[in-house]
Amino acid sequence: MSAGGLERPTAAMILAAGRGERMRPLTDATPKPMLEVRGVPLIERHVRALAGAGIRTLTVNLAWLGGAIRHHLGDGSRFGVAIRYSEEAPGPLEAAGGIVRALPTLEPGPFAVVNADVFSDYPFERLGIAPHADAHLVLVPNPPQHPHGDFGIAGDRAVAAAPRRFTFAGIAIYRTALFAGLADGVRALRPLLVEAMAAQRCTAELYRGLWEDVGTPERLRALNSGDRLQ
Repeated sequence: MSAGGLERPTAAMILAAGRGERMRPLTDATPKPMLEVRGVPLIERHVRALAGAGIRTLTVNLAWLGGAIRHHLGDGSRFGVAIRYSEEAPGPLEAAGGIVRALPTLEPGPFAVVNADVFSDYPFERLGIAPHADAHLVLVPNPPQHPHGDFGIAGDRAVAAAPRRFTFAGIAIYRTALFAGLADGVRALRPLLVEAMAAQRCTAELYRGLWEDVGTPERLRALNSGDRLQ
């Protein structure tokens, strides 16, 4: 527990099972998390950032071309972490389904979750969750490709319906209680978050630093050209 009353994550999961359809043909032979920005795979950047924040146990879920990710990251020892893998082949289970399957690989306590296909300088060492919350979301100002956002913020709470909404950054911290009793299978994350918001058990923060959803070849080229790097 930090001085501010927030619990810090004891482990993290990197969501890396997606097919990356919008990134084709780049992802026909390379898994999306292995696409490089300035010579470093996206997923490796997350591993190094999480390790730098003191998180030493990571889980990575795998589906499309997952073997390439496993080969590159290995057991994590060269990054100073221990990496476990959660297999979803032949197809991804979506975010919540992937987390449910991976729960047995995660350490007890709150855990961070990061989408492998975002590029950000978010400082993971500040990520924490309040005692009354089951989820804490990092939101960012809406990018051009997502102008209407996902969720609003009222005080420290995330709200599903708000006159001003921001974009979910794909960075969060959850408690296992959010997924309690859910069966293995394909499952979207948003309905669980909306339910937690209705129960006032989902908090949020707005991050205004570097963040990009690397969702298209054009955005990847922009990052590599330096157009969107600070």
